[in-house]
Amino acid sequence: MDKVCASAAEAVADIPDGASLAVGGFGLSGIPDTLIQALHAQGATGLRVVSNNCGVDGRGLGVLLAAGRIARVTGSYVGENKEFARQYLSGELEVELVPQGTLAERLRAGGAGIPAFYTPAGVGTQVADGGLPWRHGADGSIAVASPAKEIRTFADRRHVLEHGITTDFALVRAWRGDRNGNLVFRKSAANFNPLAAMAGRITLAEVEELVEPGELTPDAVHLPGIYVQRVVQLTPTQAADKQIERLRISASPTRGTVSL
Repeated sequence: MDKVCASAAEAVADIPDGASLAVGGFGLSGIPDTLIQALHAQGATGLRVVSNNCGVDGRGLGVLLAAGRIARVTGSYVGENKEFARQYLSGELEVELVPQGTLAERLRAGGAGIPAFYTPAGVGTQVADGGLPWRHGADGSIAVASPAKEIRTFADRRHVLEHGITTDFALVRAWRGDRNGNLVFRKSAANFNPLAAMAGRITLAEVEELVEPGELTPDAVHLPGIYVQRVVQLTPTQAADKQIERLRISASPTRGTVSL
């Protein structure tokens, strides 16, 4: 089955207002930037995003955030994005903060058809006991707080119940992919991308290199095409456009580290 779309715009055309999205990437590493830009141009709003973080100001999911298109974020990290923090603290954005490993497993579990699981991560904290501010009021009060979660003891250790995550759509980026949707991720871009792809009911993958079916050996495939419904081939310019949050150069032990 040929899953290749003519363009990123075509791939995101049917994402409606209020859709839930699992989005791959970590910081700016491995983010599906072309699909995000296409979604920004498409105009969908009220989006509910599940992603490790929300990009940075002016890049990645930060573009949708600045345009007021995101209503809720489930993630692990707020840093590097001042607009994210501003919207959260002012009550414009609902945010569910999740321990990073728990978020990864919730996405994987959802994609594997596992409704819930127990983990010791978060026991004894507000993650399990509830009370974390999901949404602030305009006056800084807590308008919506996280609920308490079920606790059970296994082998004399307490565990908290966490639910698997599935979303309407997923946006991911891969190094190579074939027309059947089989994907290969490269180095640090193999972060949340495979997990996000599993969690989406309809998964859109932008690929830096598109190959024909059969060119990827089974052992090379990181994510089978059963999880991917649409593939977008990036142009060489799009594939090469990879930003990072901070550039740190170590000149020498005596001169120290320079941050740009």
